[in-house]
Amino acid sequence: MNLRSAFLIGFFLLSGVTSLPASDSYIRIDKSENKLTYYYFNVPLRSFPVATGRLKEDTPIGTYGVVMMVKNPWYLKTNIAGGSPDNPLGVRWIGLDVPGTDGSKYGIHGTNRPELIGSHVSAGCVRMKNTDVTWLYDHVHPGTLVEIVD
Repeated sequence: MNLRSAFLIGFFLLSGVTSLPASDSYIRIDKSENKLTYYYFNVPLRSFPVATGRLKEDTPIGTYGVVMMVKNPWYLKTNIAGGSPDNPLGVRWIGLDVPGTDGSKYGIHGTNRPELIGSHVSAGCVRMKNTDVTWLYDHVHPGTLVEIVD
């Protein structure tokens, strides 16, 4: 077990979180590089460019569990159907258990504006190209840990 794994396990044991199952994978999002890396058994398997919050504080730093997963999510603000090419959430939603939320406020999702990937443009979510978020969605599950760093 490496130091990061020991930290994550200790963090969740000390915080009293017991509802997240053990996971063989985790995700690390580096906001300074706008890069998401998927780790499998502590080995970086794939990295993807992402878009993060316009302001440094928009995308919260910390370690969160995946608590919601939705294929073709509806965009409720303007009632755009899931799967629509106009949907700003793209084709997948991976919701994060940021304190005070339920997995529907902060997440990793696709986008209908792939040209903005690599930028600081979101209201707080982590945006990915639809092909990339589909791959990620197929490799994570509720309980997967997501570490967001500056």
